[in-house]
Amino acid sequence: MAAAEPAGRPERSLVSRLASGAAGGVMRIFLILIALLWVTPTVGLLASSFRDPTDIADSGWWTVFSKPAQLTTESYSTLLGKEEITDSLLNTIWITVPATALVIVIGAMAAYAFAWMDFKGRDWWFLVVVALLVVPVQVALIPLSALFGDLGIYGSITGVVLFHVGFGLPFAIFLLRNFFAEIPRELLEAARLDGAGELRLFTTVILPLGAPAIASLGIFQFLWVWNDMLVALVFSGADSKPLTVALTEQTRQFSGNIETLAPGAFISMVIPLAVFFAFQRQFVSGVMAGAVK
Repeated sequence: MAAAEPAGRPERSLVSRLASGAAGGVMRIFLILIALLWVTPTVGLLASSFRDPTDIADSGWWTVFSKPAQLTTESYSTLLGKEEITDSLLNTIWITVPATALVIVIGAMAAYAFAWMDFKGRDWWFLVVVALLVVPVQVALIPLSALFGDLGIYGSITGVVLFHVGFGLPFAIFLLRNFFAEIPRELLEAARLDGAGELRLFTTVILPLGAPAIASLGIFQFLWVWNDMLVALVFSGADSKPLTVALTEQTRQFSGNIETLAPGAFISMVIPLAVFFAFQRQFVSGVMAGAVK
């Protein structure tokens, strides 16, 4: 008897193929519309930042497409010519970079300890870390203000950084611990057989394998600290205020001061976008790895 040929996929009818293509086309159009709606405020902000205050008051930002002569860099020159704006931009960098780096370093080391090291009360301490995730920032504003005042760091960049590190560590430890725990045990055992200690194991095995999760954490922490205004309003002083606070102070009474706020807001937005796109591949890898695990 001749061997029966394996049945292939049933051929789809013309109507079925047309319906599937139409559904895919509708979905693409829907996603494009959502993307356009999402991007429109950013485009409007960018256009407004390059317009003269009189043009902003007379017409909407969309008129730049019909009247490109409205575009000017005068608002940026005026904004960057103010010393308080440039100083606040530097303060934002001095706050964001250490707060992000410390959370990554301390969080990664603690996550490795919770995932692969045995010590007394490990599970209970991890439950404490998880419980700290639900503590709102507002609860700690007054107690930590008093504590930082006693320590002499209230109103300084150090106080703002320490606050962000303290509230960023629980999420960092929780995220990285769950990622590190899924690393195959055989890799760690093989490294230990080769004579690797805990420090070498952490730097040569855990960190390279956990790079996607670490990159995702870094992006989240960077964006949170860079865009923060509540903590900066409470803990920063006149010489340590970040860009978010400085832009708020630029508003006039009974006026939005859009000619200052538009370029300032766009400058504040460009740097986080650049960081996100620079680490986009690692961010997507970390999210996908977390979903699979």
